[in-house]
Amino acid sequence: MSLCCAISNEVPEHPVLSPVSGSIFERRLIEKYLIENGVDPINGKELSADMLIEIKTSAVIKPKPPSATSIPAILKTLQDEWDAVMLHSFTQRQQLQTARQELSHALYQHDAACRVIARLQKEVMAAREALATLKPQAGAMAAPAGVQQPAVAAEATGVAVQPAEQAGMTAEVIQKLQEKATVLTQERKKRGRTVPEDLIGVDAIRGFHTISSHPGLHSASVPGILSLDVHSSDTSKILTGGNDRNATVFNKDTEQVVAILKGHTKKVTRVIYHPDEDIVLTASPDATIRVWNVPVSQTTQLLRVHDGPVTGLSLHPTGDYVLSTSTDQHWAFSDIRSGRLLTKVIDQASTGLTTAQFHPDGLIFGTGTADSQVKIWDLKEQSNVANFAGHSGPITAISFSENGYYLATAADDACVKLWDLRKLKNFKTLQLDDNFEIKDLCFDQSGTYLALAGTDVRVYLCKQWQELKVFNDHTAMATGVRFGRNAQYIASTSMDRTLKIYAL
Repeated sequence: MSLCCAISNEVPEHPVLSPVSGSIFERRLIEKYLIENGVDPINGKELSADMLIEIKTSAVIKPKPPSATSIPAILKTLQDEWDAVMLHSFTQRQQLQTARQELSHALYQHDAACRVIARLQKEVMAAREALATLKPQAGAMAAPAGVQQPAVAAEATGVAVQPAEQAGMTAEVIQKLQEKATVLTQERKKRGRTVPEDLIGVDAIRGFHTISSHPGLHSASVPGILSLDVHSSDTSKILTGGNDRNATVFNKDTEQVVAILKGHTKKVTRVIYHPDEDIVLTASPDATIRVWNVPVSQTTQLLRVHDGPVTGLSLHPTGDYVLSTSTDQHWAFSDIRSGRLLTKVIDQASTGLTTAQFHPDGLIFGTGTADSQVKIWDLKEQSNVANFAGHSGPITAISFSENGYYLATAADDACVKLWDLRKLKNFKTLQLDDNFEIKDLCFDQSGTYLALAGTDVRVYLCKQWQELKVFNDHTAMATGVRFGRNAQYIASTSMDRTLKIYAL
């Protein structure tokens, strides 16, 4: 609220307060009034200039008198405003043009930097490949104590000679296999139907989601990860095989590449991580199987036991022998320590073998054929003891349950068949959508869950065979799936060049 002089009824420039009447006055007007009358003009009581109380206020700003008092003056004001706006607009256009030029220059510099970075990355990749080629030769001269020397000095170039003769299944080998099977059977009976205490539950599996995705494990020039395995003793270590002819060991906890294994001349289609040692096995259509020492990234054994692409690979529970299959219609059983071929058997009834897997006890194993047959073999007798028919199309994956009773198989017919090995019959078929492709199958270590990878990644609860979770995060065909210890996580690989980890 503004002050108002009681005499002039205007806002006072120097307001004072009369203590007699409580009114506000302009100082110069009230002083003149008091000189002439000596009393308060409002109530007539005696008042002097000394009694007035000064009021502190902000200075009063009077409005400017109008300058445009005519139409020509108003038009001139509008013209001046228009000129000022035009000058400001011109300045803004100049600044915009300058900003555009600077942005264009920055984009050009960014594009040039990207080209330089791409060239440098290509040079680094070429240098790494050259170093990996030289490393086996250097390692042969100064290998650490306890590391077995490569069987052939020129393995890095793929030039190796594997003895064609078979060493045979000696009584010593058969006894070793039998003793291991007996121990495993006893351990399974002790466990009974109990599951590990820290096994992830069904509800937790349903809550799994992608917690990490790793696209940089293999070369982008030849995209695609074709195979996957997890170290069962240290499940932080993950092994992948790619279209780029390399195998990669990756630590998911540190998110670091531990080793890049170079040596195959064609893509790596099968990989196995030794459950107890830092050793991996890889197989390729180049008809070779390589045994690698991970700490030195060196091939310790090069197995040439097939005349065609190696299509299946499975490590025996002893950890000393490997089973392999090929399009040459043979399965082979070899010693990974000495590199010797122990036995090689032809499956004359098939058009080619597509996959292989040992039973958990190690005395029998299964193979898949290109003509949709699943065959069970006795390792000691080297004979075919059972056949499972029912699929159509080549068998793409097989997996034995840890309890030793169930076998899961998949083919190019969009279904997974479950077989009871005690009754030798199919007791359940998981029918998927038409054109659904399945590339890999895997039971967890307790036999509680079954995972499949293909068009997508799915997890099923065993016995009820209930679908628990579907992962659609890959942008291309999923090629591999594995469980971590006690299903704490699930890993999958894909042709989109990524390794994905799923967990809570």
